[in-house]
Amino acid sequence: MTSFLPFGRALQGLGFLAMLSPLAATAQQQPTGAVSGILLDQANNQPVPFANVVVLRAQDSTFVAGTATGENGGFALEKLGLGSYLVKASAIGYQGLRRSVTLTTAAPTMQLGKLKLAPTATQLSGVTVQGERAAVQESLDKKVINVEKDLSTVGGTAVNVLQNVPSVTVAADGTVSMRGSSNITILIDGKPSNAANSGAGGNRLEQIPASAIERVEVVTNPSARYDAAGAGGVLNIILKKQKKDGWNGQAVANVGTRDKYNTSLSLNRRTGKLNMFGSLDLRNDQYRSRMWSDQYTTLENQDLRTYQTGNNLRHSKNYSGRFGFDYTLPANQSLTLTVEPNMNRGYNTGTQLATLSGATNARIGSTFGVTEDVDNIDSSIDYRRTWDEHKGRELTASANYTYLNADLVIAQRNTEGTADLMEWRQLLHVDLDAVNGQVDYVHPLGEKARFDVGLKGQYQTNSGTDDFLRQQSDGPGFDRLPDRSYQYTFKEYTQAGYATYQHEIGKWRMQGGLRAEYTNTSGEVLNGTGPFQLEYLNLFPSATVARTLPGADQRVQVSYSRRLNRPNFMQLLAFPLYQDQRTYRIGDPTLRPEYVNAFELGHQITLGQASITSTLFYRQINNAIQRLVRVDTTATRLYGAGAVITAQYNDNFGQATSYGAEMSLNQPLAKWWRLTASGSLFQNTVTAATGNEANRRVVSGTARLMNSFTPTPKLDLQLTGNYRAAAVTAQGRIAPVGSVDVALRQRLFNDRAAVTLRVSDLFNTQRNRTESFTENFRATYYNKWESRVGYLGFSWYLGSNKPPKKIENQPQGGGGGFGG
Repeated sequence: MTSFLPFGRALQGLGFLAMLSPLAATAQQQPTGAVSGILLDQANNQPVPFANVVVLRAQDSTFVAGTATGENGGFALEKLGLGSYLVKASAIGYQGLRRSVTLTTAAPTMQLGKLKLAPTATQLSGVTVQGERAAVQESLDKKVINVEKDLSTVGGTAVNVLQNVPSVTVAADGTVSMRGSSNITILIDGKPSNAANSGAGGNRLEQIPASAIERVEVVTNPSARYDAAGAGGVLNIILKKQKKDGWNGQAVANVGTRDKYNTSLSLNRRTGKLNMFGSLDLRNDQYRSRMWSDQYTTLENQDLRTYQTGNNLRHSKNYSGRFGFDYTLPANQSLTLTVEPNMNRGYNTGTQLATLSGATNARIGSTFGVTEDVDNIDSSIDYRRTWDEHKGRELTASANYTYLNADLVIAQRNTEGTADLMEWRQLLHVDLDAVNGQVDYVHPLGEKARFDVGLKGQYQTNSGTDDFLRQQSDGPGFDRLPDRSYQYTFKEYTQAGYATYQHEIGKWRMQGGLRAEYTNTSGEVLNGTGPFQLEYLNLFPSATVARTLPGADQRVQVSYSRRLNRPNFMQLLAFPLYQDQRTYRIGDPTLRPEYVNAFELGHQITLGQASITSTLFYRQINNAIQRLVRVDTTATRLYGAGAVITAQYNDNFGQATSYGAEMSLNQPLAKWWRLTASGSLFQNTVTAATGNEANRRVVSGTARLMNSFTPTPKLDLQLTGNYRAAAVTAQGRIAPVGSVDVALRQRLFNDRAAVTLRVSDLFNTQRNRTESFTENFRATYYNKWESRVGYLGFSWYLGSNKPPKKIENQPQGGGGGFGG
């Protein structure tokens, strides 16, 4: 694999997308409207600076635009389409204000004049107050986590961002789960990330710098508009994209303790109808970890035990980019083209020492190394069309292409305890191509109803080789072992269509939808399991009913959706992938999808400046896919010396249920102090792995508490704590874990620059400990990675771009209302 390969693929992706660009052309220029006004303090008629002003669509309260008032209290929101809107203004220490406005062809602009805010709190002398958007904003269909000002992710990646997202946990191996389920769908800018969801090497999330992420949308009970895959929910990572006139951008450099460096540069230029944007991100990190495992089994009436310790150094280099443009076409049309190449180079080295007891008492020392070369490119083209004469009517279309090329080399050499010190290597190669297209149409039926329909198709091919090599006994060369080497092919085609209907009657809002999905999956492992094919057609209904309650600003909502979890190619293909010479994982072509029925009851209330959201949820999983560990008795016998050889695999059995409650609070405690808290408490019931055991139940939960302080107008401080309680698996238990992060940011040079300092896991408490036990097997696994890291960062803001400080107190981005 050559280093220029992804950029050659980038040019191919650009050519492929350029051929699709003549999607539209006609007619007239879109009329634009504007809303302006001045916010004043009702008590003294003084301007209210830095207040939040947002425009919401009157039909469904979705976010349209937002800004902050200047020092004179003035604001202006321009380039609004014609139609009916709700203008909301808010500032800490004042009661909220709302105004309804309608922009028409005859009167496209609206000057609201002087708007007076009523104070709700006593002013603190000598303190400059800056209104800011809550870190977590709640709507009953999703949570919007605004990470742009989250200092606890400075120098990190998307993985670090997700570690701070309510309802989400990230395991030591990077597995992302929601409410205890790792079966989730990850979207990037609303589109499927095939590289992130494929199960292939080179985790896409580790290639996205935290500084490039604006917000994360958490959809725990998706409507029929979303793909049915992802039984645990949907995470939508929204990347930053400047749209201000002229040149704007940001340059960032971070240095972390013990050899961690990353830098990024993002630029955009808007001139008239064209907005061009681009970014480059470079990362060079080293992380250390230590582990131990203790495994017991009984084989042929003999007790065997393998106790293993190890130390590890992971060195990764990542180079990623994002380039594209937005272009405004006549007749209310727009076109967006984006290409994102990524390269990841990783080298993981370490030592292991195994102590064997039982059949023999021996020590086996070894060194190992894992080399990763992963190149991938995502490219997309998006089209949007609206109609002036029919407000709310919208047509969107998108086409996406993903290419991933990965080479993985796993090598191990015994250094003591055996006469055979020869080295073995496993060479894994992956080629993945995926293309998908989607069309969505929204048709309003008057002011209170709308009808949505859409079609989507996706085709993915994945092929690769798995070669096992053993060092020659008489020289440094290697021989390929045909009986332990494999070649595979995998193809998956999905086609889907959906329809939803939404209606509002008084204080009631209702939505119902139905999605149909057809899946055809086939694959084969040469020199292994023969060809297999899975084909199924399913219907996925969803329904939501919400009611606004009288009195306080509150509403309740109940929702239902049916989802599924498709096995990925790593779970289906039956060839062993070794983690070391005594542990491997293997797929199973007989694995079948699991199906989920999800129910939620939510309540949201706003009390002054405080916002409280609570949710009761229940999830039933049929044909549940469980991750298991078993003793490979054949390999254990062949290995000799009494070593325990284990295999990790997945299987369908029984049912699993999860029910519980979540609550979040967003509360300003003072003009310089904001508290954001969230927590969950739930019970998981997992069918036991064998018929001889009772079903496993545990009450578990998560908690997150973030304190944001602004002691001076230019200084921000954050103190964040996270905790995840113990949880059960089909065969064991996961120990609890918690951490505390602290960070600060000082703005400099008239807000042209900022210095950040962050220390993650201040008390060095993050670690992963799991226990597994079946009728004839017991094991404990422990991993302590380098979690306490200090980062020092410097950011320089270009053009009109400045550090985030005045941010709207409303959910942002498309969707809103029901179903995202």
